[in-house]
Amino acid sequence: MPKSIVPLAFVAAIAIAPWAHGQATNPSQPQTQDTTMTGHPYLGMWVTKDGHIRQELLPNGRYDEARGNRRSAYQGRYEVRGTKIDYWDDTGFTADGEFIDDVLHHGGMLFYRETDGRP
Repeated sequence: MPKSIVPLAFVAAIAIAPWAHGQATNPSQPQTQDTTMTGHPYLGMWVTKDGHIRQELLPNGRYDEARGNRRSAYQGRYEVRGTKIDYWDDTGFTADGEFIDDVLHHGGMLFYRETDGRP
């Protein structure tokens, strides 16, 4: 029985398809079309009451978290669905949280919206 021959160009097109379409290549990460959060009510800086942890939710669907004097201690992407938020850190771990009465409950901590430099 003759072996099937698949053109190399076809194999290459399949191999690069996830990158070509801008989709996540990790199956544990959801694939989204548009991660822009411009104008979303939860955008901005969220801070623990003691100010030690500062998490900025950026309009491009990314977050940047500082811990103490360590700027950008954690970075990654996030998605908000209703009052729930899911995080995918660039180092590979995942987390979630929930906004309740304008307080972000995340990782056993409470984050408050920063206003005028204060939580």
